[in-house]
Amino acid sequence: MTDLGGRTIALTGAGSGIGRALALLLAKKGVRLALADKDAAGLGETRALLGNAPATATVLDVTDTDALTAWIDEAAREFGGLDGVINNAGLSVVAPFADCPVADFDRVMAVNFGGVVAGCRAALPHLRRSDAAWIVNISSVFGMMGYPTQSAYNASKFAVRGLTEALYLELGATDPHIRVIRVHPGGIKTNVARNAKFIAGMPGTASAMDNGDAFEKAARTTPDEAAATIVAGMERGQHRILIGPDARMIDRITRLFPVGYFKVIGTFLGGGR
Repeated sequence: MTDLGGRTIALTGAGSGIGRALALLLAKKGVRLALADKDAAGLGETRALLGNAPATATVLDVTDTDALTAWIDEAAREFGGLDGVINNAGLSVVAPFADCPVADFDRVMAVNFGGVVAGCRAALPHLRRSDAAWIVNISSVFGMMGYPTQSAYNASKFAVRGLTEALYLELGATDPHIRVIRVHPGGIKTNVARNAKFIAGMPGTASAMDNGDAFEKAARTTPDEAAATIVAGMERGQHRILIGPDARMIDRITRLFPVGYFKVIGTFLGGGR
């Protein structure tokens, strides 16, 4: 177990959901925080909830690599170093691949994957100077399985998984003090599905992912529960963190049935072949 108290951690997507819950929990543990989000109002609310806890709040879009890098560097200057980065910012678009505009697909990839790449690149030089550090990349259960209408989200989250696994192996050899963690949340009671840009559903198919209300009803885990699981995994130095009973179920089924898993879980998730 490694104590997080007194460490400095940069966190994207801190304006709501898992990001806000992580900020509040980490602050309680004595972590100094550099928070970022594109949503100025949401980020301001998170910062207000932290009270007098040592934290900065910066409005930025993670696809602006120069701004993201400047934010990371400033956090290290402000707090005298950086011990961790949690790449949490993300978004989704609902559409079959054939109906998904190029700009929407590319935007999901730029935020969900490009933002993670940029966060890792910006943080790594600082983390190498720490005696104990963390890279935490938020993937998804959709980084473990494909799902119709989620081709962009699937692609981005599988990419996050692959990047994080490679970093785990590389840094395990060169910088073993840096704990590299990939997180696979299942259904979390956040606004991600409700805020997803809906373009089109599958023809003649009612999918839970086509409707924010339906997804929220199916979501089994709160942001606070997700944050507690992530922080506990950081303290234990886990490489892979599954969040929620649905994530654990999907993990088992995709490993047992790597080709035909969707025949087993399609009905549970709302359709498919």
